[in-house]
Amino acid sequence: MSEPQCYQPMLTPAPLTLINAQGRLQQGLFDASVANLNLSAFHLHSVLDKPVSRLTQHFGYKQFQFVCVSGPDWLLAVAIADVRYVCSGFAYLYQQGKPAREFALLAPLGFGCLTSESPQQGKASMGKGAKQWQIDCAATRWILSVQAPGLQAELQLNFDQQQPLALAAPTGYNGWTYTEKNNALRVSGTLQLDGQPLDLTKARGGIDFSAGFMRRETSWRWSSINALLDGVPFGLNLAAGVNETGLCENALWYDGNIQHLSPVRFEFDRGQATPWRIRTLCGEVDLTFAADFCRQEKLQLGLLASNFRQYAGFYSGTLRLRDGRVLQLEQCLGLAEDHYAKW
Repeated sequence: MSEPQCYQPMLTPAPLTLINAQGRLQQGLFDASVANLNLSAFHLHSVLDKPVSRLTQHFGYKQFQFVCVSGPDWLLAVAIADVRYVCSGFAYLYQQGKPAREFALLAPLGFGCLTSESPQQGKASMGKGAKQWQIDCAATRWILSVQAPGLQAELQLNFDQQQPLALAAPTGYNGWTYTEKNNALRVSGTLQLDGQPLDLTKARGGIDFSAGFMRRETSWRWSSINALLDGVPFGLNLAAGVNETGLCENALWYDGNIQHLSPVRFEFDRGQATPWRIRTLCGEVDLTFAADFCRQEKLQLGLLASNFRQYAGFYSGTLRLRDGRVLQLEQCLGLAEDHYAKW
C-alpha cells in the first residue's frame, strides 16, 4: 500500500480587514495574520434573515485569548475568555511530580475584563491587586504578565516572522469564527514560583486568538504542543468541533516552518482522563496522550452552561513531515482539551 499524500490546502492572501466594506466575512485559510477584524462593519442577521438588535449582536460575540509557555517538565497556561454574559480567566502552573498552582477569575457581564480587538495590537486583561494577568499584543510578539500569590511572570513570545495558522470560516447557519494560533515560539523574560526562577532556556510558547459569532451550543476537542525536539522548535495545533465548514485549524510548526494538516479525529472516554488517541485523516499524525493534570470547571448559570476540561500530560507517537521525514514523540509535554459550552 502506498503512503498517503500529505494534506496541502490552498492558502489565501490575508485581507486587510476580516469584514469587508460590504459587511461580509472574508473567509479562508490565510497566509498571514489579519490585523483588523473590522467588527463594526458586520451586521448579524437571524436565521430567518432579519437584522438582529444591537443588544443581540453584542451578546452573540465571543472572544478568547490564551497563552501557553512550556518547558520539558513544566507548563504555564493563562486564559481570558469574554462570552459577554460573563468574562472568565484562569492561570495555572503545572510541574511534573508536584502539585499544580491554580488561579481563577470571574467577571459578571465582563466588568473589569478587557480583550484586544486585534491579534496584532491592544491588550487583554483581568483582575487587580494580588491576582491579575495581562496579554499585550503586537505584530511581532505577545507579552504575558501574571501576578498571583507565589507566581510572577513577565514573558515575551516572539514570532520571529514565523507564519501563523490564521483561519476564518462560517460557523453554524449565520455565524463565523476567526482563529489565529502560533506555536513553538521563542520565549524570553522571567518566570518565578515562590521567588525562585524557572529555567527558560528550553522553553517554547504558543498563542491563541479566537473570536466570532459561534453556535449557541458549542463543543470542541483540542491538542497543543510547544517543545524542542532534539533542539529543534516544534509546535502542534489540532482541533475538532468549531472551524470545520470546509476548513480546519490543524497545523504543525517545525524549525520555523508551518505545515497544514488534514482533519483530525479524537478518540477518548469522557468518563476517564486517559488515554486519548489522536489521528489525522491523511495519516500525518498518529499520537496517544496520557493526562497527568486536569484544570476543570462545570458551571450551570441560568442560560449559560460549561463543562470544561484542560489536561496537561504527555504525547507519544509519530508525525510525518511533507518532505517524508518522520518525527517521533516520546513523553512530550503538551495540552489536551474537551469543552462543551452553552452561551
